[in-house]
Amino acid sequence: MASAPTPALSKQPPGPNGLPFLGMALALRRDPLAALQRIAREYGDIVRFHVLTRERVLLNHPDWITQVLVTQHQKFHKSELTRRITARMLGQGLLISEGDFWRRQRRLAQPAFHRSRINEYAATMLELAEEHIREWRDGDVRDVAQEMAALTLDIAVRTLFGATLPAEARGVGRAMTYLMRYSVRRQRAPFRTPEHWPTPANRRANRELELIDSLVYRIISARQAERSSHRSDLLAMLMGAMDEDGTQMTPQQLHDETMTLFLAGHETTAQMLGWTWYALSQNPGAEARLHEELRDVLGGRPMDAADFARLPYLQGVMNEVLRLHPPAYIMAREAIEPCEIGGYEFRPGVTLLFSQWLMHRDARYYDDAEAFRPERWLEGLEKRLPPGAYFPFGGGPRRCIGEGFALMEAAIVIATIARGLRLRLVPAHPVAAEPLVTLRPRHGILMTVHARC
Repeated sequence: MASAPTPALSKQPPGPNGLPFLGMALALRRDPLAALQRIAREYGDIVRFHVLTRERVLLNHPDWITQVLVTQHQKFHKSELTRRITARMLGQGLLISEGDFWRRQRRLAQPAFHRSRINEYAATMLELAEEHIREWRDGDVRDVAQEMAALTLDIAVRTLFGATLPAEARGVGRAMTYLMRYSVRRQRAPFRTPEHWPTPANRRANRELELIDSLVYRIISARQAERSSHRSDLLAMLMGAMDEDGTQMTPQQLHDETMTLFLAGHETTAQMLGWTWYALSQNPGAEARLHEELRDVLGGRPMDAADFARLPYLQGVMNEVLRLHPPAYIMAREAIEPCEIGGYEFRPGVTLLFSQWLMHRDARYYDDAEAFRPERWLEGLEKRLPPGAYFPFGGGPRRCIGEGFALMEAAIVIATIARGLRLRLVPAHPVAAEPLVTLRPRHGILMTVHARC
């Protein structure tokens, strides 16, 4: 494996000048993934550039990524860019809160994601997956990106909040898609109108946010109206949890955490599953091997939590999807004190970027890096990779709290659908990655359902 070069301490890493005043703003707005790939290829593992007047530094080596996420994590916060994109939807939830407040909130939520609890959720995940595809018929054309979003939202609400979704919840997927495009495009735009101006885009963003917000408040209100205290789901834990100092969450904190887990609890898994069906349809050999493993291990019965460890090829499929199509495709951290990374000194306020999309496709660490090869994970690859070369769930203290939940959910959904169905991409349907808050398929993923004989 390649080791990172360590240059002598220097003031400035290399990088493109970009356009006067705008810097790299237009290139990143047009095609951010291509722009980041290009500057990493041209300038190396640490690249400095500007977006308008703001300095950005792209880290493209596992050693430097590990420095930020693990070794020197206390010197960094989530970036101002991340907060601007997500704060309107998520408030001060786990995703963007910091310091002692973040540690307290994480400590209160952690029990809901222990392995034993995740195993308990497995039966509900299976029930809802089977229910979701019950009406699918041979020859149906489905947008599997939308289908997986609806399914994972239902699973998240049922398992984490002990609730069922009202009919209007089907609009959540549309609302999230719009809000993600709206928020990301605003932040990538060189010039922005204030959010309170009554432009058509701002008015629609308010409507879509109100839809999601109303559902979250409805879930909380319904639970508060219950007299029973037998509930043991995440919402019950958040409402009843008491910290070491005897305090509980305020109503605003409860709302923000519920909103964060309501959205984050299904969005990344939905995108992973959508990309899974696309990847399998484009790689029939991998699909056939997956079907063979499911048949040999499950023998036609549904998957349960105990089967997860006995399905290594299914795990390889999931790892390979997360490598090539990582829902969290980029991360950003802002230095809150001086730091040194890779021989360069950085001042407080600089934003450091590192991209799963780039690192997971780096030929220094992955043979035939652009190919979908689940079998690469059967040979102990994850243990051989240096820390920071594969990080679909982040790393360090802020590694995703829902990682185990997401992996179990994805495994059960994949096994449930693949046991009886094959999904084939509709001919000529365009599939292109759209880097919003998560990595989404720009035009959806239209697929034809085929019953397996």
